[in-house]
Amino acid sequence: MAKTSALTHLGAKGEARMVDVSAKAPTERVATAGGRVRMTKATLDLVLSGDAKKGDVLGTARIAGIMAAKRTHELIPLCHPLALSKVEVDITPDPALPGFEVRASVKVTGPTGVEMEALTAVSIACLTIYDMVKAVERGMRIEDIHLIEKRGGKSGHYRAAED
Repeated sequence: MAKTSALTHLGAKGEARMVDVSAKAPTERVATAGGRVRMTKATLDLVLSGDAKKGDVLGTARIAGIMAAKRTHELIPLCHPLALSKVEVDITPDPALPGFEVRASVKVTGPTGVEMEALTAVSIACLTIYDMVKAVERGMRIEDIHLIEKRGGKSGHYRAAED
């Protein structure tokens, strides 16, 4: 039987609210998210050659993902501002797609998790790749943005099932 629980961001009357985490003990929390940008082989080759007109696509996307993780609370209304201790964004070419696999890991010691920060980092890194090469290919697809794993906190460890 599936575990059911109340939505924590809703008050007794259904109003949106920020969860009070002040009574929760700070613990180390880590989250990893992933996604991909699918494109033609020609576009992948252009990015890998470093000849994109807007410059270093992957370096820019990596920095954009890191910046986005740090600003998640400004983008998602009920997220807490967090003092992140680590944000890592990895972008790997995948000729079989063709395209790029994007993965972000975020770490904090605090009273709430960093799943949203990892998901935001991946989303913005993917969007940045799209933005930087859209003049060459508008039909790129951003796909499969999802939480891969999270550790720490009261709810413990979660790992997504392999496809």
